[in-house]
Amino acid sequence: MAGEFQLRREDYSLDPEQSAVSDSFRAYFEKSVGTALVRKAEPLGFDQALWNGLRERELIAMALPTDVGGDGAGFVELALVAEEAGRHAAPAPIVEAVVAARALARLQPSGQLLSSIRGEGVIATIAPGLGDRRLVPAGAVAEAVLARRGDDTVLITGPPPPLAANLGCAPLAWWDLTDGTVIGTADDFDQVEREWHLLTAAACVGLGQAAVDAGVRYAKERSAFGTPIGAFQAIAHPLVDASNGIDSARRLVWRAAWFCDHEPHAVGALAVSALLAAGRAAEAAGAAAIHTQGGFGFTLESDAQLFYRRAKGWALVAGDRRALLRQVAELTWQTERAVAG
Repeated sequence: MAGEFQLRREDYSLDPEQSAVSDSFRAYFEKSVGTALVRKAEPLGFDQALWNGLRERELIAMALPTDVGGDGAGFVELALVAEEAGRHAAPAPIVEAVVAARALARLQPSGQLLSSIRGEGVIATIAPGLGDRRLVPAGAVAEAVLARRGDDTVLITGPPPPLAANLGCAPLAWWDLTDGTVIGTADDFDQVEREWHLLTAAACVGLGQAAVDAGVRYAKERSAFGTPIGAFQAIAHPLVDASNGIDSARRLVWRAAWFCDHEPHAVGALAVSALLAAGRAAEAAGAAAIHTQGGFGFTLESDAQLFYRRAKGWALVAGDRRALLRQVAELTWQTERAVAG
């Protein structure tokens, strides 16, 4: 049995149920979210009808543990949902709402806010990082924010502030986090932030896959000198490199998600590493798709730019990549010291 468990720690392929979850949400987003909807939702990056549809699909209930009446989905399943949302650049705060709801289920399981999230569609989010004033993902549509302040996790409620204009057309807003109700410890927020890092990474994988797919389609359809341009190495090789980068990031996301479900104490730097890898891979995929399309790729009429701009913006909400790399180093060092005793 121990040998089987060790093997599973190195094998992150999907089981039939997980594949069914991925297929189900892919079909839903293909039907519900087209690039016309994505453009219509700009610049706020939020579509109320789409959010209502996700509520009807019991997205939040799916993410909650069974002891609060949820479906108890694993983190791998949630990462698959986030990837499909990213693949379609879905204008809905899926990652933030899921992470915040899961946190409230742990810290305030009988609170009114969790009830309002499930019953009335209230959106809650989290504020990664530190500081009294922060740029909050989904902050322009959320009525509650979970944040770390000193040694505590605090909950701040209020009407959403105005949209902070941004390249990725995400519903970002600046929140004042000086007030709030203490609902947990700093360690509690570490878990919240780790889950947000991981699901954001999954969404970036989806963005990158969509960009690769757009580039490949164009390379098959566009001809030069009587030959599809995808036959030329200058076109094919960057797309292959981009695809390989996305596949690698996807595997890292699945690995981190598996550890979140089975060995949360050992996640360490995996979640931040997944975000860094996925962010860079998605950005490279977007650039490859745009260059494949040539001059057209640099226009707003191109769908490739929809994914490229979001790839540039979404991952950076977590902070400067150099700071995240230092965080990876610190977490790795802490893990090594713990193992060494």
